[in-house]
Amino acid sequence: MKLIWMSDLHFEAEGLVLGHDPRLRLQAAVDFIAQHHADAAACLITGDLAETGTVLNYRALKGVLDQLPVPVLPMAGNHDDRKALRETLPVPDSAMAGFIQYRADFGALSVLCLDTLIPGRAAGVLCPDRMAWLQAGLEALNGRPAIVALHHPPMKLGLPMQDPDNLKNGDALLELLAGYPNVLHLLAGHVHRPCSGTARGIPFATAKSVLYQAPPPHPAWDWDSFRPAAEAPALTVLEGTAEGLILQHCQFCSFGLGGPAA
Repeated sequence: MKLIWMSDLHFEAEGLVLGHDPRLRLQAAVDFIAQHHADAAACLITGDLAETGTVLNYRALKGVLDQLPVPVLPMAGNHDDRKALRETLPVPDSAMAGFIQYRADFGALSVLCLDTLIPGRAAGVLCPDRMAWLQAGLEALNGRPAIVALHHPPMKLGLPMQDPDNLKNGDALLELLAGYPNVLHLLAGHVHRPCSGTARGIPFATAKSVLYQAPPPHPAWDWDSFRPAAEAPALTVLEGTAEGLILQHCQFCSFGLGGPAA
């Protein structure tokens, strides 16, 4: 079983985003997947699909994603608009009413795709209804192996500028997940930095952005001085094995493609 994981596309139908061309970057990712991983079961996208959540941008985004040889599982990030996203992109009919939150099954593995969006806010949350849905979903698995995927990380990552805008009730999520040893991994986007580790005994990873990367925390920076790091984008290949789960981080193009001129 193989899944592709992308995050933070920040797609726009026209123009640049922080000096980067989101159409060139996403096309490079799509071409890489088609060439090397056409046998994947699906492609997870953990939020911030668009820079500005308009129907126009989502329609243009769909035109690129439709070139993928695998189905897409979209999730909402803080830049997204639920209504426009749901009208345009392939959200499963089984998704929770009012949210882009759903379960997808791949053989012996299930993926619980969560919606952490607070409209108009950078930080995220899982409200009581979304948390109740998740707990019921975990119970329904009856020990079946699962991945939990969401936009906002529920733990501090040692990133001073990003940590304040992570999941506001992250401790509650981690406490819930810690009671289900069948959760193999937690996947998050939002921070535009590759981080991994364990939290409450749960393995987690955050993703590089398909468009641009946030700089390392040292030397210190703030949002007034923010400039994307001179780092290439990447996507992640997840492979389920008899022993567990393997995450392989794949750089799919050079820094220069669709980025600022050298």
